[in-house]
Amino acid sequence: MLGAALACGLFLIPILIWVVGEKILGPYTHGQNLHAGPFALLADFFIGLGHGSAVFWAVALGPLVVVLLLRLFLRLLRALPGT
Repeated sequence: MLGAALACGLFLIPILIWVVGEKILGPYTHGQNLHAGPFALLADFFIGLGHGSAVFWAVALGPLVVVLLLRLFLRLLRALPGT
């Protein structure tokens, strides 16, 4: 489950960001390429991760953090007396 959440943050979320951005903001430009596809954004995303950008890491680790917080919440909820 945690591996799937991490894979989702590394691959699926950036592609979904590209899809939504294409619909709302218009085409993703990459250098001289005015209509770069999702893989250009994915490459830029991994470059941002490599540079240590907090925003890129927040996107990559976001689903993992959400899953961990949900697990913690459920564990705390089960630990309450009377439940």
